[in-house]
Amino acid sequence: MSSSQDFADFVVEQMENVDAVTVRKMFGEFAIYSRGKIFGLICDNKLFLKPTKIGKKLLKNVVEMPPYPGAKPYFLIEEELENREFLGEVVTKSLEELPDPKPKKLNLNF
Repeated sequence: MSSSQDFADFVVEQMENVDAVTVRKMFGEFAIYSRGKIFGLICDNKLFLKPTKIGKKLLKNVVEMPPYPGAKPYFLIEEELENREFLGEVVTKSLEELPDPKPKKLNLNF
């Protein structure tokens, strides 16, 4: 099952306190970014965040599960999705812990 654009738009609205959130459609689902750093996925109209130590501490009752078959476990965000301030705090602090994206290599073959 794929995720809807409406749900992806709702997730982005809920993260209005997070800097420069964007989504990119991938294989019927969505990847979520902030300033080029991927921090979550939307799969089957559910929000999944990359696991971090601070995220686990803030979320308290963490449900970890893979967003799609064969994936590593992510944090499933359900009730927290309705609380914009709390969700923004979890995402912002988790982003600080996640590594920066690797720079893209330039292809200089002519």
